[in-house]
Amino acid sequence: MIRSTVDYSKTGKQTGHLYIPYSYNLAGWANLMVPITILQRGTGPTALVMAGNHGDEYPGQVAIMRLMRELDQSQIHGRLILIPTLTMPAAKAGTRLSPLDGKNFNRCFPGNPMGTPCEALAHYLTTVLFPLADIVVDIHTGGRGVDFVPCAHMHLVPKGSQRDAMLLGAEAWNTDFCFLYADIAGTGLLPVEAESQGKVVITTEMGGSENVTAKVHSLTQGGLRNVLVHSGILEGIKTTRESLGLNPTRWVQALDWEDYRFAPESGIFENIVPLGTKVRAGETLGAIHFLECPDKPCVNIQAQSDGILVATRAPSVVSQGDCVACIAHEVDPRKLP
Repeated sequence: MIRSTVDYSKTGKQTGHLYIPYSYNLAGWANLMVPITILQRGTGPTALVMAGNHGDEYPGQVAIMRLMRELDQSQIHGRLILIPTLTMPAAKAGTRLSPLDGKNFNRCFPGNPMGTPCEALAHYLTTVLFPLADIVVDIHTGGRGVDFVPCAHMHLVPKGSQRDAMLLGAEAWNTDFCFLYADIAGTGLLPVEAESQGKVVITTEMGGSENVTAKVHSLTQGGLRNVLVHSGILEGIKTTRESLGLNPTRWVQALDWEDYRFAPESGIFENIVPLGTKVRAGETLGAIHFLECPDKPCVNIQAQSDGILVATRAPSVVSQGDCVACIAHEVDPRKLP
């Protein structure tokens, strides 16, 4: 059902669209148009680089748009497929979910070719683009809801060559932290589908909230280019944290439910501990206050274990059940089973 205006086998640089048919009240023959650029030259691996999986996550979208404009095929060894905005309606609306079908695109995999626009695009990635790729890069932030320590992250896939390549790819982003995470909010994720096909999957959480700083944009753009150089697709000299005069990346993991703290009540959330700070079990991370009952004691959110605060609530208004903090624990991923 999806039509592509680019030829995945053609040498050179092409810019076009994926056309996803859908209908709404004022158009029976409408198409959702997803921009796509391909650069291809010679032999080498294929990288599929995407952002806008959630519409309100913009640093990756900006980074990919810059690459689309700045690169030409003479800088490429192999093939680079760039999709800056997977959920265009959500990106335009500044929302996590697509306003077209109410879907969280990152819960739509492996997709459905006859389903909603999000489901159809997920199926196209699963059956057409993932099989073409050796490396899959999916750039996220915490969106408007969560603020993260900017980090590359990944699932702990089974031990072996895939995991080894993913660890090196994550480290090539040169972030202060690299994060091993668990899926605590459902199934159907893009990275899981790509991982199941044996791809080297590199993902990120490049900050969050609606305030995207110049530092986050720079880290996202520089990290993405360095990952592509590391992968052998983009010409250039790979930088390392040592060459940048930085300490080694600190690997952390949050694989247990207790590492993720959720609001027991609705109210106004006060962040108390700065991101990236070491905390102790029982330490107060934040507090929930009540506008309509200002004399009611606040509810403190406490760490369940020792660790590092890697994510906090971004908006002050919080609803019961929202994630308000994540505590991660330092680990040597190369010693994990």
